[in-house]
Amino acid sequence: MSRDEPMSTDLAFPAADARELVRVALDEDLGPQHRDVTTLATIPADQVATAHVVARAAGVVAGVPVVAEVLEQVARLIGSPAPEVELLVADGTAVVRGDVVARVTGPVRVILIGERTMLNIVCRLSGVATHTRRWAQRLEGTGAMVLDTRKTTPGMRHLEKYAVRAGGGTNKRMGLYDVAMIKDNHKIAAGGVGAAYRMVRETFPDAEVEVEVTTVAEALEVYAVGARFLMCDNMPIELLAETVAVLRAQGEPVEIEATGGLTLEVARDYALTGVDYLSVGGLTHSSPILDLALDLVD
Repeated sequence: MSRDEPMSTDLAFPAADARELVRVALDEDLGPQHRDVTTLATIPADQVATAHVVARAAGVVAGVPVVAEVLEQVARLIGSPAPEVELLVADGTAVVRGDVVARVTGPVRVILIGERTMLNIVCRLSGVATHTRRWAQRLEGTGAMVLDTRKTTPGMRHLEKYAVRAGGGTNKRMGLYDVAMIKDNHKIAAGGVGAAYRMVRETFPDAEVEVEVTTVAEALEVYAVGARFLMCDNMPIELLAETVAVLRAQGEPVEIEATGGLTLEVARDYALTGVDYLSVGGLTHSSPILDLALDLVD
C-alpha cells in the first residue's frame, strides 16, 4: 500500500447499504403491519407541510442522502406520495447550531413516520464525521493520516466508513478479505511470524499484508521476513519513536501505523514520531451523535 495510492478517501455514498439499512430499520420501527398507530390516527392522509432537518449543535454532517431514502421507503409502505427533498448541505460540510441541512415538503404522515429513522442514521453518521474531523485537524501538518478500523456497528460498516471519509479520515481495510493483518494469535497458531507471513504470501500473493509488532526486536524480525507494512500496537511514545527510527534506517520504504490507546490529547505527539498512520477504533465505536432535529415549519 503506497502513500501515493492512499486507502479509500472518496466520497461515493454507499446507496445500496443505505437502502438495506433503512429497510431493516423501518421494519423494526413499524412492525409486521408497517404502521405508526399515532401518526395514522392523528394526521389526515392529505395533509401536507414543509419540514426542516436542522442542526442542534456544531459539527460535520454525513449521510444526508438517507433523508430521501427513508421518506421514499415510508411512502411506498403506506401507499402515499413521497415528499420532495432538497438537500441544502453536502456531506462533509461543517455546520453550526441552527443550520438547515435539508428541506422536506409533502405528506405529513410520511414525514413524521420517517422522522426517527432518518435522524437515527444521519445523527449517527454525522457524529462519526464530526469526531473524525477533530482527529484530522489535530494531525494537520504532521504527514500522518487518521485511519478507521473494523470496530464498526454490524450492518453499518460501509456507511460508517463513508462518514469517516466525510470527516477527513481515511479507511483502512474494509474487512477480512482485502488486507491481511497478522496479529499475535496468528503468529502463535502458525508457529511464528515468519511462518505466518509466508503462509499469507503463498496463499494470497496479491493481498496487502500488515504485521502487528510490539517491540523493536519484533519489528526488525518481521522486516527481515519481508513485511513492509507494520502496525505498532500499544507502544509508549518513546518506544514508537525508536521503532520508527530503526525501521526507517533499514533502507527499503516501510509503512508504519500506530494504534492502541490513542487519544486526541496525544495524537499529534504520536504523529510526530514519523508514523504514516494512526488507527483509531473510537472513530466508529465511540463517536457521540451530532444532534439534528426535524421541525415542521408550516
